[in-house]
Amino acid sequence: MKPGLQIGNQAVIRAVVSPEMFAQFEGEVIHPVYSTVTMIYHMEWASRLLITPYLDEEEEGMGGAVFARHLSPSPEGSPIVITATVSKLEGNAVYSTVAVHNGENLAGEGEVKQVILKKSRIAELLKRD
Repeated sequence: MKPGLQIGNQAVIRAVVSPEMFAQFEGEVIHPVYSTVTMIYHMEWASRLLITPYLDEEEEGMGGAVFARHLSPSPEGSPIVITATVSKLEGNAVYSTVAVHNGENLAGEGEVKQVILKKSRIAELLKRD
């Protein structure tokens, strides 16, 4: 990795809840609110933005773990702000805490672990006999 990634670095994503973000299974909307699936997607994306400027050309990040708590609903049109903050650097693992706000409300929170690997190692892991 390139130097500069450190505890406290932040990345922010902003979104507005739209129908494609609703809680749904197999195309059937269960609740017309920001889904947990979309929240986790945004948590991983914000966390990825933390590492991408520091990846060497031959490196890539892979998801290692996600912990999430969905705390309050966000209906269509709600502005969502997802903030990821580097909380721990351990070997080739980067941990970030993530807060998801809907206005003043904390809509969700969690932690994302990403593992930095050589692209060649990822290719080896993806080979199946």
